[in-house]
Order: sequence, then C-alpha cells, then structure tokens
Amino acid sequence: MPRQAFDKSSKWLLQHYGKGILLLGGVREVWGCRAVQAEVVQPRQLPDGLLEVTLKGQRKPHYVVVEVETYASKKVEEQAVDDLMLVYQDRRVVPEVLVVVLRPKGNVAVAASREQKSLLGLAGFKVEWQVVELWKKKAEDLLAVDEPGLIPWVPLAEFDGPPEKVLRECRDRIERRAPYQDQVNLLAVTQVMARLRFPAPHYLEILGGKKIMIESPLLKELMNESRQEGRQQGLQEGRQEALIRVLRARFRTVSEPLAARLRAIHDESQLDALIEQAAVCSSLAKFRENLPTQ
Repeated sequence: MPRQAFDKSSKWLLQHYGKGILLLGGVREVWGCRAVQAEVVQPRQLPDGLLEVTLKGQRKPHYVVVEVETYASKKVEEQAVDDLMLVYQDRRVVPEVLVVVLRPKGNVAVAASREQKSLLGLAGFKVEWQVVELWKKKAEDLLAVDEPGLIPWVPLAEFDGPPEKVLRECRDRIERRAPYQDQVNLLAVTQVMARLRFPAPHYLEILGGKKIMIESPLLKELMNESRQEGRQQGLQEGRQEALIRVLRARFRTVSEPLAARLRAIHDESQLDALIEQAAVCSSLAKFRENLPTQ
C-alpha cells in the first residue's frame, strides 16, 4: 500500500501539476503542459510521465520524460534509457529526460548519462538526462516560487528548523494558492510525500491527517484499486491451492518444488486448464508434461 500510494500520488502530480516538477528540473517560462503518457503505443514499460510542454514564445512543443524514484539505484539509469528510446520510437524526436530522486540511500547516486557500444564496435549511442536529488534542493527556494504544484515536494527538500514549521507553511500555501477543487488531493499527496521522511502521525496531522486522507478522491480511488487487487490476488491464490489439493487427493503427495512451480502461475485460464487436467490425468508425470515452460 505505501509504495502504491507513492506511485499513484506522483502520477497524479504529473498529470495535474506537471509544471511544478518541470520547475524542479529548472524548466522555466512554461506556457502549457499536458500529460500524454497514454498516447505512447509501445506495449511494455512506459515512462512514469511523458509531458508535452510549450514554452512561452514558442509554438513547437517539447517532450519531457519524467521518472520519479524514491531512492537511487542502477535500475533508474536503465529505465531512463528505455524511456528515451520508447518515446523516440513513437515520436521520432529525442525527448528531454528528467529523473527526480526523492531520498538518499547510502552513497548510491544516479548517473546523468550512459554510453553503450556494440560488441564489434560498429555501433553505439550515448544518452544523457537531468538528475534532481530532491534533498539537495532548498525548501525556501521552492516555496519562493509560489507554485502549488511544487508544494508536495517541499517536505523532502533541505531546510533548517523544525519540520512542523515547513509542514504548516505547505498547508498554508495549498489552502491559499491552489484551486479549491484540488486542495484536498494536494494535501493528501503532500502527506504521502512527507511520510517518506516524517512517518510520525503528529507530523501528518499538520497536513490534515486522516480526515484529509479519507476525503481525498485520489486516495479513495487508490483504496478501491487496492481492494480490487487484493480480491484478484485472492482468486489466483485460491485456484493455485485448489490445483494442489486436487493433485494431492489423486496422487497422495505433491513435492514442494512442484507446489512452488504451481504457485508461480498467475494466469487464470492456465490455472483453470491445469485443474481440469489434474482431475483426469493418469499420473503426476503426465500432469507435468502439460505444465507451461518456465
């Protein structure tokens, strides 16, 4: 649930307040910004956010890929390369790429580029992107911009003094500057971000606490999705255990490696077919012949 809440919150910010994250990356004079992630047609991994950005005085839009990561890791660099390639294949333009890392993790850092060469040396490429380490940004600088879309990132920035002061300022800015219809969601998202650094409940109460989390349409949607995913997972696990029980009833024993292999199957139609096969097969050896390859 915490990871899902973070993912959903960051995507909501990208869709509704993309200008704020562009400001984190130093992109100024933004006239228009809209999320176009759904228009990328490749079926595999999609960027966390693809923004179509129009700058003041320019007609031609810029494409900006945004990756938001909680901690630095090598997979972030791989994802940045994949994101750039996916958008280039779809749009035939090289997008800007912005990687935002929210919290430090030891000495791990995200590189700002990667160079690849083919084995024979006949081809290669170099990819570069902008990295923002949020804890190195100053909270006072973000607040000075007076942009509502920047406020949820403020609790993760650098500041002096007690956290209570910064969190109260975040709530005050949202209530004074954000459109009324977005205030509850912005406070809820700010709580999600703040929890990464300040998990104690009394800090979150400053941002509205449980009342805001309950009232937020974004968090209600998230909870509904979590319950639906839980039900779906329960159905899958039920099929897996039913399959194992059928085999045990017919052949008295099922080895742990075979049981583990069956529990690794998540496709419902495959599980249903295997249950039918388990009911009629002449031996465990015959049943194994029908298992999907690993």
